[in-house]
Amino acid sequence: MTHPTDGKVYDVMVAGGGPAGSSVAAFAAMQGHRVLLLEKEEFPRYQIGESLLPSTVHGICGLLGVTEELESAGFVRKRGGTFRWGSNSEPWSFDFALSEKFAGPTSYAYQVERAKFDQLLLDNARRKGVEVRERCAVRDVLEDDGRVRGVRYTDPDGAERAVHAQFVVDATGNQSRLQRYIGGQRRYSDFFQNIALFGYFEGGRRLPSPNSGNITCVAFPSGWFWYIPLSDTLTSVGAVVRKECADQVRGDRAEALAALIADCPLIADYLSDARRVTSGRYGEVRVRKDWSYLHDTFWQPGMALVGDSVGFIDPLFSSGVHMATYSALLAARSLNTALRGDLGERECFAEYEARYRKEYQSFHDFLVNFYDVNRDEQQYFEVARRVTRDTAPGAGAFVGLVGGGASDEAALTSESYRDKRKKDLLEQSRAVHHEGHRIQLQAAFGEAVDDTPLSADGLVVSQDGMHWEKSVTSSTV
Repeated sequence: MTHPTDGKVYDVMVAGGGPAGSSVAAFAAMQGHRVLLLEKEEFPRYQIGESLLPSTVHGICGLLGVTEELESAGFVRKRGGTFRWGSNSEPWSFDFALSEKFAGPTSYAYQVERAKFDQLLLDNARRKGVEVRERCAVRDVLEDDGRVRGVRYTDPDGAERAVHAQFVVDATGNQSRLQRYIGGQRRYSDFFQNIALFGYFEGGRRLPSPNSGNITCVAFPSGWFWYIPLSDTLTSVGAVVRKECADQVRGDRAEALAALIADCPLIADYLSDARRVTSGRYGEVRVRKDWSYLHDTFWQPGMALVGDSVGFIDPLFSSGVHMATYSALLAARSLNTALRGDLGERECFAEYEARYRKEYQSFHDFLVNFYDVNRDEQQYFEVARRVTRDTAPGAGAFVGLVGGGASDEAALTSESYRDKRKKDLLEQSRAVHHEGHRIQLQAAFGEAVDDTPLSADGLVVSQDGMHWEKSVTSSTV
């Protein structure tokens, strides 16, 4: 069966307009590529996931050119996090400023209402040249000779249509219907098999300044709670319970959430004068399952997965939007490089997959250790140093990880950290007198990127930050 087509071929077709989809679309359009984005819903729309990391706010959003819009949007400023966790009976806090990766003016993030944040990113994609069509649900892909060539979708009038593109990107999230075309399957974590029950409250307590915008995470017998201030009065409150405690979230959801709050004295105290929102966008008590997974395969010829389509990790450190937009940046570099013809498609997307898996594994391995509530915060900090191989003293490695900086990706860290890393690498270059290394550093810091390959034959980030290229050190003898 054939369907009407647009009569033109796009360079990139993105399915899904959330943070991953709008970011990868914008990054491709900013390089002059013809990009179409199809989104099944009409924005603004509700979405969970309100707590951002500095790497997203000052890294990805800076590259996208939306820093000033974020600043003027009125979102709650988040300077760190507060935990009632581990063997310490008292809550303890960390500031992003404790890590040199986010020191100075980038030592904060935002608590955002995703309906507003996602709208901001989608509108930015439009301004960057992306053709955005809302209320267009992608149904399946067009394949020819082992390569994805486009998609079939339903337009706002219900008509079945088709569109062709050199590359298709699936950014449709954890409910993706397109990932089956990639091959392989979604692998769920054996360790993280939790269920979240969450709602929204007006009038909840705030921590004293300057921590009033912190996310608060509190362990209790059945799991843990998040407590996220979205405004001076509105708070997102969720209980993440272990699989063996699933009976506690069955039945009436509002009653179940109230019972779980009663089992957690600190959260019950914070909400003692609050009332749950029962109408509008935030009036429903919702459930989310199967928090942690990773897809076997990230791409096939003509198609790639990004965002929650490719993976998601337990939400304890608010890494969802970070991992989604980081995957978008990595995938966009692969798309831009392949479309320009500089390197082969396979090599480009292998680099994307290797870097994403490394970041995912860092969060996963640390979270496994962090769920051991018999340790104190100093022991958690030591685990962070071991997992990330970061020698920063005190809480530095821990904050670098939970702020989204474990990858040492230049685009995601502060200018002062990039300057320090540049100096350190130049010192190393002088020490070993390696000409290839010196040339690489000169090219890399001309003034954009400080990058080294993950492996001997790996790629590095180009000076413009939007492509891959061969490493000088790996291509010279």
